[in-house]
Amino acid sequence: MCPDLPPFRPIDLSAWPRRDHFAYYRDTLPCGYSLTCALDVTPLLDFAHQNALRFYGCLLYAVSRTVNEMDEMKLMLTPQGMPGIWETVHPNFTVFHEDDHTFSDLWCTYDRDFSTFYRHFTAAVERYGGNHGVKARPGQPANFFCVSCAPWLDFTGFSTFNAGGTPNLFPIVTCGRYTRRDGRYAMPVALTISHAAADGYHAGQFFQRLQENCRAFPR
Repeated sequence: MCPDLPPFRPIDLSAWPRRDHFAYYRDTLPCGYSLTCALDVTPLLDFAHQNALRFYGCLLYAVSRTVNEMDEMKLMLTPQGMPGIWETVHPNFTVFHEDDHTFSDLWCTYDRDFSTFYRHFTAAVERYGGNHGVKARPGQPANFFCVSCAPWLDFTGFSTFNAGGTPNLFPIVTCGRYTRRDGRYAMPVALTISHAAADGYHAGQFFQRLQENCRAFPR
C-alpha cells in the first residue's frame, strides 16, 4: 500500500478472470464506450419533495452508492502501473452558474449513510458552489469518479471520448432531464467507461443496481 494514496487493494493478476481483457483493452486496443438507459426516478423525486431536499443530492447519493458497490467502477492503477481497486470513491459533480451559463466541478466525501452524505453534499455546494472556473473546490482526492447533468435535454444517447488519449478507468455518469411518462418520471442516464475496466455485463449490472437504489431510496 502506498502511504501517499487513499486505501486501495491490488488485484492478484493470477486469479483475476479479466486479466487478459484488461490488458487487451488497455494496451492493444484502448477503447471505451457509453451506454444510455432511461431510469425510473419517481421514488427519488417523491423522497426529495416530501423531505424538502435537493433532488440532485438524492440522485448523487444513489449514483455514488451504486458505484461504490461495484469493484469494476472503482478500478485504478497502482504507482507500479498494475490494476487495483479503490476502497472508496468519491463523486466529482458539476454545478451550473446561471449568471454566465458556465459550470464548475465540485466534489464531496462519499458515505454509505444518506444523511451523512447529504450533509457533505450541501456543505460543498454552499461553500464552493458560487466559485467559477472549472475546478471550484480544491483538494480533489485521487479516488474520484465523475457525475454531470444536462437537465435541459431528455436525450436517448450520449457519447464522450478522449481525443488521442486512453479512456478513463473511472466511470463518468451523465444524467439528463426527467420527464413524466404514464404517471412515472423517467430520466436518461449515460455511463461512460473504459472497456478495460468494465464489459457490457458490468454496465448492465450498474444500471440494474442504480435502478434498485433509486426504488429502495433511501436505505
